[in-house]
Amino acid sequence: MTVGVLTAVLLAAILHASWNAIIKFGDDKFQGMVLLSVAHGVIGLAIIIVFPLPEIAAWPWLVASVAFHLWYKLFLISAYERGDLSRVYPIARGTAPVLVLIISTLFILDAISSMEILGVIAIGIGILILARGVFSHGETVTLLPYALASAVGTAGYSIADGLGARAAGNASSYIGWLFFLDAIMFILWGMIRRGPSVFPRKISVWVLGMAAGTASVLAYWIAVWAMTIAPIAIVSALRETSVMFAVLIGVLFFKEKADKGKIIASVVIVIGILITRF
Repeated sequence: MTVGVLTAVLLAAILHASWNAIIKFGDDKFQGMVLLSVAHGVIGLAIIIVFPLPEIAAWPWLVASVAFHLWYKLFLISAYERGDLSRVYPIARGTAPVLVLIISTLFILDAISSMEILGVIAIGIGILILARGVFSHGETVTLLPYALASAVGTAGYSIADGLGARAAGNASSYIGWLFFLDAIMFILWGMIRRGPSVFPRKISVWVLGMAAGTASVLAYWIAVWAMTIAPIAIVSALRETSVMFAVLIGVLFFKEKADKGKIIASVVIVIGILITRF
């Protein structure tokens, strides 16, 4: 992986942590995710107007990805309702790259060097160290199944989107249809659950939701583009270094506890990033 791609994926990680922080600390997390989807739909529509249709081979991957994204969002909301950003986020995101690596290795999706595998494992270990506080600090264990289920969704859409964007012939056309279709599905689900009340009346809430959605689109656009030119497992692992930024946001801005385990885990993650560069 080149330095340029690495830098781009790390920027995507910062953006990803930022929109998760907005959703986590909103008053209504389900409503926040619906607004996120509204932004996805608007931006996705703009993209598909500009770019041509993806190749036919990409559409099965698009359908699978939309399903995995819906699964991911629903379980992530439930996890955030039960735990801290700096605890839920590492579990939800940290398990995913390990799952992607296992699947990539078993089905030989990409050629991955032994050092890159070691780096991905180090990143996964560092991220999961952050999750141990669920037990050692007496935090509610009810968040675990939801966070882990969210990770399964992340692994699923990561693989589907990496392969789908490659088959599409153009990463931008693929990402445009992905966000547009994903938005339709989640907004419909929101309307079924709550009706018109799922949309807020306050302009300030709309602004935050649209900001989170814009950051989300940019973050994933970069990641999917990177997957077309670099191994999916490596991009997935590097993208999940966003947990470091999520922890920093939680500690610095929302006064969540900064313990020794979080610091050690962050160091392990950085080491994993450096290993993938060898």
